Amino acid sequence: DTLQEKASRLTTDTVWHLLVAEHEQQVVGLTSGTYLGNLTIGVVVYLAIDASARGLGLGSRLRGRLRTRFQRDARRLREESLAAILGEVSEGNPWMRTLSRREKVLVLDFPYFQPTLYEGDDPSPFLLYYESMGRVRTRLPVSELRRILYAVWRRIYRVSRPLDRPAFRIMLRALEQRRSVGRHPASRALR
Repeated sequence: DTLQEKASRLTTDTVWHLLVAEHEQQVVGLTSGTYLGNLTIGVVVYLAIDASARGLGLGSRLRGRLRTRFQRDARRLREESLAAILGEVSEGNPWMRTLSRREKVLVLDFPYFQPTLYEGDDPSPFLLYYESMGRVRTRLPVSELRRILYAVWRRIYRVSRPLDRPAFRIMLRALEQRRSVGRHPASRALR
């Protein structure tokens, strides 16, 4: 849908990116991400490196190039600086250890789910991280986090009615009695 909208020259402040790394005419890594202009945030949607190319820094380089694209999007579409990068990480993923050591990365302490991607699929539990491009943030206000969640589900995953989905309601209920969300305990243990 995103590619069709772009080909039709429909105006939007959502920009989708797909970057690949090749070695000897073989794809050995890729990342995709979406810039959300309404929040001035980039979201890393997918990052994968072939087992034969792990440990060479390709993941970091691809992510860095994606961040550069997000920064350009923010300047071009909003005339602002990129505020943050978001991403979803499995709790057992080794990348989680690297992320949790970064001063400006806040792995958020609440139950986050990626929506079902096809009929019969279950929502997938992940950790959601927020990497500030400005000052270090140790907490996010719940009001800001709710807007982020809605934008991710609605504009990136194209869920037409997030509030009708049980997993989305679970996330919102987990935030009801809170004013802010801080660092996830799993990320503290990895530091």
